[in-house]
Amino acid sequence: MSLTKKIIIALIAGLVVGLSLNAFLSEDAFSNIDYYVLSPIGDIFLRAISMLVVPLVFFSLVLGAASMSDVKKLGRIGGFTMGFYLLTTPIALGIGIGVAYLLQPGTEGLMQQDMEGYEPNEAPPVMETLINIIPSNPVEALASGEMLQIIVFALLIGFGIAMLGEKTKGLLDLARQANDVMIWLVKIVMLLAPFGAFALIASAIGELGWNALESMFMYMLAIVLALFIQMLVVYGGIVFFWGKKSPLWFFKGFMPAMAVAFSTSSSSATLPVTMKSAEENLGVPKQISSFTLPLGATINMDGTAIMQAVATIFLAQVYAVDLGATELLTIILTATLASLGTASVPGAGIIMLAMVLQSVGIPLDGIALILAVDRILDMTRTAVNITGDAAASVVITKMEKNRGETFDEEKA
Repeated sequence: MSLTKKIIIALIAGLVVGLSLNAFLSEDAFSNIDYYVLSPIGDIFLRAISMLVVPLVFFSLVLGAASMSDVKKLGRIGGFTMGFYLLTTPIALGIGIGVAYLLQPGTEGLMQQDMEGYEPNEAPPVMETLINIIPSNPVEALASGEMLQIIVFALLIGFGIAMLGEKTKGLLDLARQANDVMIWLVKIVMLLAPFGAFALIASAIGELGWNALESMFMYMLAIVLALFIQMLVVYGGIVFFWGKKSPLWFFKGFMPAMAVAFSTSSSSATLPVTMKSAEENLGVPKQISSFTLPLGATINMDGTAIMQAVATIFLAQVYAVDLGATELLTIILTATLASLGTASVPGAGIIMLAMVLQSVGIPLDGIALILAVDRILDMTRTAVNITGDAAASVVITKMEKNRGETFDEEKA
């Protein structure tokens, strides 16, 4: 049985068990079951996720930045590709934040009873936030989990590797091997996801009852709506106005890759089908697709960015934590940089969400509500992630043809 099916079954079972416990057991009886059975299982899974945040972010971003050597070789194409990816991610975050505030998916104070002794961190001024992203001691930043500083340090290391070329080949190989180990560990941790999903959702629903289900439904609705706006309006508009192609033609031609992405929840696993659909159905030359699509699978995670934005606003509403302009800027900065290093495997978005939540002082316990439906949403946002890669490839192909460039093995 696939992991998706296992998590869906665990989700349904957790909902049923949680509602049953909430309806038929006394508060004391539920507390005992939660304390000795459900919470330990859920906490183990959450700790396993938290364990991987720093090393996964660091090594993924080092490799992403090290690939900038390809940008140097491809010059104009590489620069436009990077600009495209870095432009659409803040747009996606803005859409996610806007939809979250419009729909208000989180019931205010829903988990306030879990906040005894918790005080949200007071965010520093905007200028201090921008200055503090440069670590004065990168080792200390790694040890204390200062995510913005870790991201900047990793990017600088990656750029250094890219610029020094052969001199740093051994270090690049080491980073690649370490990243492979981290991705393997993510896959191992995700094997625990059905048990974690069952325990976390049963515990949350058992304590909160139907109120949690209502908020979770609105959370799902907010993310799906934001994803469709990003796909249809942003990507469709880009293909129409910049690529001079019909959005219907684009989505129809790319549908095979979107279907595989939906079923696998992995941009990397979908990459062969993504390249095949782009080259054969969308007319993207192999010389362009072989650069834009693998790079996009590494650093272009607009769907994941939308999830992080909506989930952060949702949990802020759930925990009754006020987010001001500084916190929203921190979310955009953190999620944009994190999208560069989000591993293109199932479940990595949850690990990156933990980083974003930490950056604005929201308790990680709220991931219990997110995890319950995340596997389903992961499938949808992965399809959005790779669609952005294809849109960039179509636009770059049109741009190069307008310049009179010709390509070998071009598919008309």
